Amino acid sequence: MRIEAALVRSAARSAGARVRTTGMGARRSRAAASSLREQPGDGLLVLGFCGGLDEQSRPGDVVVAEEVWADGEEPGDGERIRCEGAPQLAMAVAGRGMRVRCGPVVSVAQLALGERRAQLHAAGAIAVDMESAWLAQGARGRPFGVVRVVLDSPSHELLRPGVAIAGPRAARALRRAAAAAVHGWAPGG
Repeated sequence: MRIEAALVRSAARSAGARVRTTGMGARRSRAAASSLREQPGDGLLVLGFCGGLDEQSRPGDVVVAEEVWADGEEPGDGERIRCEGAPQLAMAVAGRGMRVRCGPVVSVAQLALGERRAQLHAAGAIAVDMESAWLAQGARGRPFGVVRVVLDSPSHELLRPGVAIAGPRAARALRRAAAAAVHGWAPGG
């Protein structure tokens, strides 16, 4: 989403980090991963919004992925991909006074609402997004990290009226989390 890119870009500017907009879904993320493999850099850090999968999740919470996987039917989907430096990322973000949870993030091709959230949570994930697992291939052997901010959760679903409050809260949190993550993550360190 454009708002994600603008928030991350403004937070990453002072660190000199390059920000790329990739688009949502498997097809766009795989295409972006092909391009990212050719880009220089010490690591690949994915930042943006996610959906929380359990009742503990609240809009504005930060999720640092320990691993990601794609819930799809393409070759490689379902393979769990470890994220580098999750504890370091979590400490950097928590150091800014934000609520942080570490755990698995699952990537899906379309929005996960209602019962679909419960199924993904039962599979072991604490959050859902639409890019991270497919973007992991863009790391090309470099460290890979994922920091997401909960936009909606089972008790605060995206299609409910409360999104008017949750959206701005999540946006502020994403900018703060992005700044902390970009400045606090030392790939390979």
